[in-house]
Amino acid sequence: MPVPAVSPGSPERLVSPALVAEPPGKNLWEQICEEYEAELPTLPEGYKVKQEAAVTVSSVSPLDELVPHGFNMEHYLPVHPFPVMPPVPCPPRKAETVEPKTCSPKDYLEMFIFPVLLPGMASLLHQAKREKCFERKRTKFIACDFLTEWLYNQNPKRAGEPFTEFFSIPFVEEWLKGHPRPPIPLSLLLTEEEAVIRIQSFWRAYLVRCDPEIQELRQWQKKLREDKHIRQRVKIFWAKQEQKLRCKMEEEEVAAASVPPS
Repeated sequence: MPVPAVSPGSPERLVSPALVAEPPGKNLWEQICEEYEAELPTLPEGYKVKQEAAVTVSSVSPLDELVPHGFNMEHYLPVHPFPVMPPVPCPPRKAETVEPKTCSPKDYLEMFIFPVLLPGMASLLHQAKREKCFERKRTKFIACDFLTEWLYNQNPKRAGEPFTEFFSIPFVEEWLKGHPRPPIPLSLLLTEEEAVIRIQSFWRAYLVRCDPEIQELRQWQKKLREDKHIRQRVKIFWAKQEQKLRCKMEEEEVAAASVPPS
């Protein structure tokens, strides 16, 4: 391919594609190295760059390359063998007797309170997880009641006695006599299965009551109760039954009083 002629005074010099192409035999790594060296800053005159040898992978460690040839490291840094001493067991710690009435508050907590309270708190957390207290905003689980029941049944003085529920503990019964609790809502007492059954049954009953024929039947029953005075008839009926029962009880009392003692 002919190379176009370029005048010496031209600001741009056209280069042949043959000159731009890399000479054959250079791999990608050599090309990258040449581009990197071309981007390096120019050094001042008189500064000589030491040519480094090509990097080769050898089995010699980097530390061995830094040590001069013939240098004996063991001569300058001798390794003194340390005598191997048998392990000395720690002396057994003597059990300190702490008097609960005269010891410090810290010793009293560590020796008498925490050894009993911490296992109870662990059981409390496990029970709270089973009751799903960490998933719901309201539950029937009362932490103080569970901890009271656990501590009462784990008391060493009650060893061998049967398990006692919270409401059967004597001091709890005595306290609740003067401080009765409000009843727990039924929504908290029901299990998930029982709640599902109740909700489904209510929904099915609602769908049945929405039927037009059922609505007509309910209207007829309502009118019948109003016209026939069903409510008053029911009251009269139960009044008669109570009167009969009262008379029967009086007759039995009179018969028992008339029988002479044997």
